[in-house]
Amino acid sequence: MDQRLTLYALAAKYQLDAAATQKLQQLAAPETAAITSRLPRIIAIAAAALFGLGLIFWIAANWDTLGRMGHFVLLQSLCVLLCIAAIVLAKARIPLCLLALLSIGSLFAYFGQTYQTGADPWQLFAVWAVLALPLCLGTQSDVLWTPWALIVSTGILLWIHAHTGHSWRLEQEDSRVFLVGWSSALLLTLALSPKMPYLKGSGLWAFRTALTLSSSMICSSAFTALLMLDANTLYFFGLLLFVIAAAALTQMATFDIYGLSIIGLCLNILLVSGLAKLMFYSNNYDNIVGQILLIGCVAAGLLAFTVSTLLHLSRRQEKA
Repeated sequence: MDQRLTLYALAAKYQLDAAATQKLQQLAAPETAAITSRLPRIIAIAAAALFGLGLIFWIAANWDTLGRMGHFVLLQSLCVLLCIAAIVLAKARIPLCLLALLSIGSLFAYFGQTYQTGADPWQLFAVWAVLALPLCLGTQSDVLWTPWALIVSTGILLWIHAHTGHSWRLEQEDSRVFLVGWSSALLLTLALSPKMPYLKGSGLWAFRTALTLSSSMICSSAFTALLMLDANTLYFFGLLLFVIAAAALTQMATFDIYGLSIIGLCLNILLVSGLAKLMFYSNNYDNIVGQILLIGCVAAGLLAFTVSTLLHLSRRQEKA
């Protein structure tokens, strides 16, 4: 039977008035009521994001019609006006600050394309992150910390790319650069963790964004290092980092099923890749069908073990 019809039948049976009927609906479906109360805020945030992206696309479409001075005046004025409006209009502060953050990015993107300063792209992202940090600290909202985490993670990745000779090939002398980049990404993830609120207002969205990007960065770099003959140290160090992160997130106080799922996926990829390289390292292809079958069975077993472990940990957390 439909839940709404059941509620109406109960309201009619006990002759409940409109206020009591609404309270009954909220008790029966608290998540729906919570979503309804947050809907105006979600719409405002989505409108701010779409308006900021529309501004960037509009400037790109009218590149030849507007002069250079007009572009800069427009972008700078918009950024200043948005910051002033965020101070004055407290109820719309979060959407306005999000729009200001996007306008800072469009300003630096235009600056980087207009003037060939010789700076690496990571420097523009670093300045963007620094200038946007007061907006994040002022609003203390996950709505701004999430794109800020994306900006910082992109800057870290570009920094690694710039300091390894602008090449994605890994060599032993590049290990120090990758370790510094990985450490920076992990520190960012730790700072945005809602369990340890070093940055006020950061929540699950910002933490999981930083965790996903840092895990992807470490996993892809460790996988690439596995293919190189002189950079295997990064592979084993990446495995160690994921094991430590998994042990940390399995604790009751810091448990996060999403983070464990991402880390479990990365561990599966690296372990199966390591097994494949171990089996084909000596160029022995006499029993290639059996080798591939063994790798497939190990991959399936690891995946089953990971899923069962995650389910067990999730049930343990629910009972606690």
